[in-house]
Amino acid sequence: MQICAVLALLGVAAAADGFAAAPASPDQTVYVHAGRLLADPANGKVLSRATVVIAAGKILRIEDGFTAAPGAKVVDLANSFVLPGLIDSHVHLTQETAPDSMLQTVRKSAADQAMDGVVYARRTLYAGFTTVIDLGGENDAVFAIRDAANAGKFPAPHVIASGEYITATGGGGDVQGYRPEVMAVLHDPNQCSGADECARVVRQQIQRGADIIKVIATGSVISETATGVGNQFSDAELEAIVTTAHRMGKRVTAHAHSADGINAALRAGVDSIEHGSYLDNNSIALFKSHGAYYIPTLMAGDTIVKMANAGGLPPATADKARTVGPVMLGAARRAHQGGVKMAYGTDTGVSAHGQNAGEFALLGQAGFTPLDAIRMATVWAADHAGISDKAGALKPGYRADIIAVEGDPLSDTKVFEHVGFVMKDGTVYVNGGEPTGKF
Repeated sequence: MQICAVLALLGVAAAADGFAAAPASPDQTVYVHAGRLLADPANGKVLSRATVVIAAGKILRIEDGFTAAPGAKVVDLANSFVLPGLIDSHVHLTQETAPDSMLQTVRKSAADQAMDGVVYARRTLYAGFTTVIDLGGENDAVFAIRDAANAGKFPAPHVIASGEYITATGGGGDVQGYRPEVMAVLHDPNQCSGADECARVVRQQIQRGADIIKVIATGSVISETATGVGNQFSDAELEAIVTTAHRMGKRVTAHAHSADGINAALRAGVDSIEHGSYLDNNSIALFKSHGAYYIPTLMAGDTIVKMANAGGLPPATADKARTVGPVMLGAARRAHQGGVKMAYGTDTGVSAHGQNAGEFALLGQAGFTPLDAIRMATVWAADHAGISDKAGALKPGYRADIIAVEGDPLSDTKVFEHVGFVMKDGTVYVNGGEPTGKF
């Protein structure tokens, strides 16, 4: 409650001090003149000289040519390429990997983490990502960020959040190697052993406010343990997690590296897999038969290898990073060739916030066309997130979440690394490459 109050006060201060861009008045119609417009990445059709008409933060219609009612507000993007705001399906807004990350876990309160998250969320929005899924962080901090962001109290993307993840006791999301009284502070509150206990912690996490359930199905690369990246749950435990979440109307995504863990999670009915480093032909068949999504998080693999080679990781973590990181590109390539549904996700928080567009270049290395990479970050990500009726495209009734870049992203996705215009819910946050407010 204290954190929510702090962020609420921050929102009031932001409005008073010009921290957030001023939205258009609810009854004002805004005309966005787009030199080139990819309104619906699903069909890949690019319009020339089109106008996106917006009111009350939503798309009203798209008109041919540059139109505007007399005296109406016009946003001039006649020299830009305009498309829907981007979606990152895997971020950690309240954290960023550093050599002293574990020490910061002990030192920083939930309020401290939430304040960090305010800064990181702003960077993410300014980079052109108007929706994110936050997949792991302290409940009070993450849910306060989500609620304040979705209420428009500070510059931030729309946030969908899991909060604390579900992990096997002593598994990839838990801690070990410390004195018992230290582990009592550091251990994950949703650790579980046995199907009944796993069902209980899922219900508990939903009760605390989770939009989606994240389960750490296999060992983790960045955990400070030498326990590998194999499956860490029994089939009964995974089935209890998924069944319980689905009965309560929540989707389940699984952190999974090894093939046995990926396949066990898919057989249990998870809705998506994060990382998927060692997926095999059986994995591809299971993805397709279950209709599950794959989020490859190539930036995470690239980042941890660089950190390991620079001496920035503990020995047990560095060994896993050098082993797992290099295989992730190949996994993404095989999954795409095999027809698996895929969504854009970076695991930012491992990498630096605001650099989320770096995933596009890695997807290109994995054989994705620019259009398919854009689909991953728009229409496919929206479907994965369950928001395809409001995001991922620019259609009547959808959110007025719009970005613009110079150049042609269908030829070179590196243009996303320098987004020149960002609008969320009809409010302009970046124009000409510069923030429109002080914050």
